[in-house]
Amino acid sequence: MRLNLLHPKHWASWLGVALIYSLGRLPFPLLWAFGSLIGGLSYLFAGSRRQIARRNLQCCFPLLNHLARERLLWTHFIWLGVATLTQGVRWGISLARIRRLVRIRNQSIIDTYLNAGRPVILLAPHFIALELGGAGLTALIHPCVHMYQRLRNPVIDWRVQRARCQFGSIPIERSDDLRSLIRVIKSGAPFIYLPDQDAGRRGIFVPFCNQPAATVPMLGRFAALTNAVVIPTMTRFLPWGRGVELCFDTPLEQFPSGDPIADTTQMNQVIEAHIHRLPAQYFWVHRRFKTRPSHLPPLYSQKRKR
Repeated sequence: MRLNLLHPKHWASWLGVALIYSLGRLPFPLLWAFGSLIGGLSYLFAGSRRQIARRNLQCCFPLLNHLARERLLWTHFIWLGVATLTQGVRWGISLARIRRLVRIRNQSIIDTYLNAGRPVILLAPHFIALELGGAGLTALIHPCVHMYQRLRNPVIDWRVQRARCQFGSIPIERSDDLRSLIRVIKSGAPFIYLPDQDAGRRGIFVPFCNQPAATVPMLGRFAALTNAVVIPTMTRFLPWGRGVELCFDTPLEQFPSGDPIADTTQMNQVIEAHIHRLPAQYFWVHRRFKTRPSHLPPLYSQKRKR
């Protein structure tokens, strides 16, 4: 830890870290109950984030009627409350508690390739249980490599990165030389690839839930450079505070094809399938369609920027 983080200007952040950490020591069912209550209430006061999520649901579930979408939106905020209140669970979590909280489905899929020495890329969409699922992955299966972008608050950034590296996970900053990432993947560390945030003008437009979405076309390239198998991986909170489930799906077939557009489209189709299985726990409050083709109007209000 850098000593400048102890400067008095960061003391308020340290109090916040202490509060989040302390909450994380509470029994998980209790956190689930309080988080559900807070999330349900936050739906009423979320303002712009509620509007972003509502717009995303309108685009991605056009066949749902208004009442069904609003019910899905409200349920989503309940799960957001659970995710928020359980954030500190991962901070300093013990191996014994991970074993109690994280259930793994289809582990044989990833074990087959790890035992054979085949590089692995885990296609991990932004479902809101991803942090705890990642803890179970690194602690119970294999230390992984992940890319990260520094948070604005240096105290929170330090605490989050310390938690993510607790069980040997290897961080690679987005601005770092990608050759080091390729070397780590080839060495046998599974790469957790988060593919579904707005890529801005550096991305390409491919379909995602019936909308052109700016997407980074790197998954196929990473797979080609490392000869890695790509395994879709989904995390979800279990009901009634029973913990988190980490599920591995069948690896992508005939991937990569060598065509960035085809590969990125296939990736988005896989993510869509996961979303339709568990729509309430996908991260809808992100402006996924913020970047639009020049001939299309914006989908979100321009009054406030992300």
